[in-house]
Amino acid sequence: MESLAETRGGRSAAGTAGADAAGELFGAIDLGTNNCRLLIAKRAGDGFRVVDAFSRIVRLGEGMAQDNRLGDAAMARALDALQVCAAKLARSRCVGFRGVATEACRRALNGQAFLARIEAETGLRLEAITPAEEATLAVAGCAQLLDPARPHAVMFDIGGGSTEVMWLANGARGWSMVDFVSLPFGVVSVGEALGAECVAPEIYAAMVARVAAALAPLEQRHAIAAEVAAGRVDMLGPSGTVTTLSALAMGLPRYQRDRVDGSLLALTTIRGLSAKLAAADFAARAGNPCIGSERADLLVAGCAILEGICGLWPVPHVRVADRGLREGILLGLMAGARA
Repeated sequence: MESLAETRGGRSAAGTAGADAAGELFGAIDLGTNNCRLLIAKRAGDGFRVVDAFSRIVRLGEGMAQDNRLGDAAMARALDALQVCAAKLARSRCVGFRGVATEACRRALNGQAFLARIEAETGLRLEAITPAEEATLAVAGCAQLLDPARPHAVMFDIGGGSTEVMWLANGARGWSMVDFVSLPFGVVSVGEALGAECVAPEIYAAMVARVAAALAPLEQRHAIAAEVAAGRVDMLGPSGTVTTLSALAMGLPRYQRDRVDGSLLALTTIRGLSAKLAAADFAARAGNPCIGSERADLLVAGCAILEGICGLWPVPHVRVADRGLREGILLGLMAGARA
């Protein structure tokens, strides 16, 4: 889905195929439970401009529910993708780089051993970050899309192996994270439980209810539902589930980041599309060019997680972000280089 001419950090200028002679390049890798993603960028005003990008579905967490270990085939897929990332980084000669791994590597019994293997075979040093840091980086990467007129926001990041849900406050220095929870639900783990074909309504509803129940402690600590009812809460979702739903809602013939990033997705639309996708079989989902065969068995799982969040906190519209963790890493690297 990524274009090599992506623009991030709030800038609208077109990207380029490489940095100019004076432009310092920074790189960020996010190795998740489902995807391996790379961004290489240079500064552009108070943001940055992406000069190269790479994304591949690797399903690193596939089958982990059985023995809590990364499988050989999954690790091989991730290593293949990381070799591509390493080659791009070597050509770019970045002055700053950070690579992170999330739920699959931090939870798997052989996660640390796999990170050591990655470094030995690719030269890339990746660190398994905590859920709290994952949430913080995601907020840094896309909080600028939030409505500055709202005093609060719910932000969620539906990943492959976990979902981070953040409660944010809008203060004098901008948005900050007040609290968060990391839910043990992701599109890979939930997708394996739901299956690839049509999902029975009662099974889907049970998954939605499980997600809502897991969010109850966060609701109890902050009375978020009352703030939502008063119209004081914005909602933002930087994940493949919401970006895909946005593309489907717009009827795009193919995924277009410039149309999706920053768009609004109505709660009524989320519910309608989710019901339609859950009732469809794998082939019907895979046949849509905005979904494809690689995501056809994962999207319904993401919809169930999303509906669990939105059912508890029914904000009328969700802001859609095609950005997140990597952008937060890049902004941090660039800020550190200026210091």
